[in-house]
Parts: sequence; structure tokens; C-alpha cells
Amino acid sequence: MVRGVGGDHGGGIVTGVGDWVTMSDLRPGQSIFTRGAVDLGALAARTQQAPAATPAAPANTPAGPGNGGNGGFPGAPAGGGHVVDVTEANVQDEVLQKSMTLPVVVAFLAPGYPEVDQLADELAQFNAADGGTWVLARVNAQADPRLAAMFRVQSVPTVYAVVGGQPIDAFAGPVPAAQLRQWLDAVLRAGGVDVAVPEDPRLEEADEALIMGNLDEAEKAYRKILSDSPKDAAAEAGLAQVVLAKRVAGVDPQAAVAAADAAPDDLPAQLKAADVEVLAGQAEQAYQRLVNLVRRVYGDDRETVRQHLVSLFAVAGPDDPAVAAARRALASALF
Repeated sequence: MVRGVGGDHGGGIVTGVGDWVTMSDLRPGQSIFTRGAVDLGALAARTQQAPAATPAAPANTPAGPGNGGNGGFPGAPAGGGHVVDVTEANVQDEVLQKSMTLPVVVAFLAPGYPEVDQLADELAQFNAADGGTWVLARVNAQADPRLAAMFRVQSVPTVYAVVGGQPIDAFAGPVPAAQLRQWLDAVLRAGGVDVAVPEDPRLEEADEALIMGNLDEAEKAYRKILSDSPKDAAAEAGLAQVVLAKRVAGVDPQAAVAAADAAPDDLPAQLKAADVEVLAGQAEQAYQRLVNLVRRVYGDDRETVRQHLVSLFAVAGPDDPAVAAARRALASALF
């Protein structure tokens, strides 16, 4: 829910009156930038010309429970660091200048309202967890309505992302913490910050089962992950390893390769040899074996070999250089 602006009240952001409106998610089409761009260059010029004193909130703007000192934010720092309280007097240094080196998230808030305080708290927690990779700039929109107006803020909370002196995205209204985390990660990537993707704890359990040779348990675990996240590359690779391990269970590797070398056109022998070669760390040799076989067979046999080779690619994953080279060789053999 977004605390709406209740009309023009001396330039103030009104949080105590007005209708509630719903922002169901953060789809790009709902970015507040669709209402007009914010010119931060012009903003800098205006703040340089403005009086140093921060204007007081208009008389008809409700004084929320948190409208005290320190910007009205409980436990807020006096300034500096990676969480700063911003006013019209310091926006040039704390937002525009800092955004040249780190992404800056500018949060227009009205302390003392539960939905606003919750978002402010979540932003502060994420900032602390991210270890100084971005700056959280908090603005008390009640105490500094001119600055809010400069950013074209129409409701609180409103959150801007500024990178390189330019606003790159924004949203209005409280959002679920998980969605806020995703938004922040996108902002960090836009600002050139490497974002670690948290690993599914179930994946570690599945990997452990595979390492211990509990193939049925591992297969079940990988399939469960893929049922929830069909594009999970790590789970796909893990499942491919399980399937491969089951195919070669009880096979003598040396005998399998020797049999394939003695019968180059024996389809099952070639597939089995490729399997044991992949497990032995000789994936490139296995790929070449099957690419050569594709060139010699046709019809259903060719499709069988192709599918088998693709299943071996899945063991290494799409980013493996050997897989990329073998895919090109396979395409050449097929066409």
C-alpha cells in the first residue's frame, strides 16, 4: 500500500491523509519514471542555489511519531558511512557525488508510520548485510518537502536507485522483503557490483548424497529442486551425473573402452565407452568419440547418439569450454 498525496498543501508530502492505492509488484511498467524523468543535473544546480537551512514541514503535514531529531529515523547516524540522512543541504555530496563510485538508494520516508518504518528497517538491514557495496540515503519527506518535490515524489515510501549521477529505477510503496532483495540485487548489478546468488541448501544435501554414492536419494533430491526451479543449472548437472553414474554401475572402464576401440561401429559399445571416459575425466575424448560416430550413422541411430552426447554435455554444464567446442563440432557433423 502507498500513502497517497492528498493534494497541494504548501509543497509538503502528506502522509496522514489521502487514499490508499495498491502497487501489486515491481513490474518495469510501474516504475515512477514513467511519470517523467528526474534531472539530477538540474537538481544539483537548484540545491546549490537553495538556502542551507532545511525548510520546515508545513503546518498541515502530520507530525508522525518519529518526527524528532536525527532525521526522524530511530537509531539513524548523524551522517557519513553507508547509511546517511539526506537533506536539501547535503544531497549534492551524499547522493550525486557518492553515486559516481557506489550505487545510492534514496528512500523518501515518513518516520512513525508502520509500513514506512518497516521498509526503512529492511533497507538498513540489507545495507548492513551487503558490507558497504551501496549507500542508503534516507530522506524525511515530511521535514524536507522541497527535496521530495525535486525528486517528483508523490507518495511515501518512494525509493530511487541512483548510479553514476543518474536515476536508473524507482518504486513507490512497501514491498515484500524478498522482492526488495531482488530489486537491490538488480541495482547492484547495474552499478557494476558482483552479486552472489545464494545457493539452495537442498543442493548441498543432494550433492552430499551423490558423493556418498546414494544415487537414488540424490536423484530424488535433484528432481525435487528442478520441479521447483526448472532452470536450476546446478541441479540439472547433478541429475545428469546421477543418471550417468547409474548407467555405468558395474561396468569395467578399461574393458568398455577396449571393446569400443575394437568395434568402431558398435553403437552401444561406443556410448558405454563415452560414459566411462566422462567419469574418468576424459570428457573431450568422449565428446569427440560420439561426434565422429554421428558422422558415420544415420536416421534413428544418429538421433540416439546425438541425445546421448547432449546428456553428457549436461554433466559439465553449458559454461564448460569443452562443451561449447563439442557443440560446434556436433552442429557441423549434423548439418
